[in-house]
Amino acid sequence: MTSTISASAQRELQRRTRLTLAVLRHVLEASGRVAATCRYYGLSHQAYYKWFKCHESEGFDGLNDRSSTPTIHRPRPAPK
Repeated sequence: MTSTISASAQRELQRRTRLTLAVLRHVLEASGRVAATCRYYGLSHQAYYKWFKCHESEGFDGLNDRSSTPTIHRPRPAPK
């Protein structure tokens, strides 16, 4: 099953990915401090470190949005 997304949705995903990369680069090039960057961009430290970990392990592709749907689903209980 192949999913296709519209051109505008693709542009939005690319915009978000570039913004995420800008946040990561801001720590390295501008502030040098995660706390200051998170305050500036209005995001949590957890979000920053999640993005950082994904970028470290997968590079630029790791910054793309992902589904939050669990990959493993528990079986539903049988109806009574």
